[in-house]
Amino acid sequence: MDPTTLSTRRLSLRPFTPADEDEVHAAAQDPDIQRWTMVPSPYERDHARDFVGEIVPAGWREDTGYSFAVRLGAEGPLVAAVGVHVRGPDAYEIGYWATKEHRGHGYMTEAVRAVAHWAFTEVDAVRLEWRAEVGNHGSRAVAEKAGFRVEGLLRAALMRNGTARDCWVGALLPSDLGLPSALPYLPAVSGTP
Repeated sequence: MDPTTLSTRRLSLRPFTPADEDEVHAAAQDPDIQRWTMVPSPYERDHARDFVGEIVPAGWREDTGYSFAVRLGAEGPLVAAVGVHVRGPDAYEIGYWATKEHRGHGYMTEAVRAVAHWAFTEVDAVRLEWRAEVGNHGSRAVAEKAGFRVEGLLRAALMRNGTARDCWVGALLPSDLGLPSALPYLPAVSGTP
């Protein structure tokens, strides 16, 4: 897929570029980002360089992942990152982090909604899944504010530093945002089996 730029009322979202290396490296020094996301820990300069120069462009080129740098306006500071990762045919997972100094302003929720809308209308995702390690209440709050429905707990479903961890899982459907789905959806009917 060709890299794309999105915008909201306050934010500009565009694919990361090598010019973002310093800000990515600085943001990933935050212990909370290292604790709750899949970034390497410790996070070295080479990790940031590889991310913005190799991993992000390859994801867009090979349709394996679409990562956005989230900025205040077109030229403002980096406030967050949002990525949609292709996990298989018709399987998409969203991940995100916010810089410490820009948390609590609603930027993350705004960016997640914009990327979800894009994934449903441009990528034809039928379902966008969110996962977070149990205890990551900040990520869960963003997901719920963005419209994700928490569907449960997956035991030993998240691997981090050689340890299997439990995670929450939730999903957003196009209909949750008032959008048509790329495929018909037949939900289960409640009642006895």
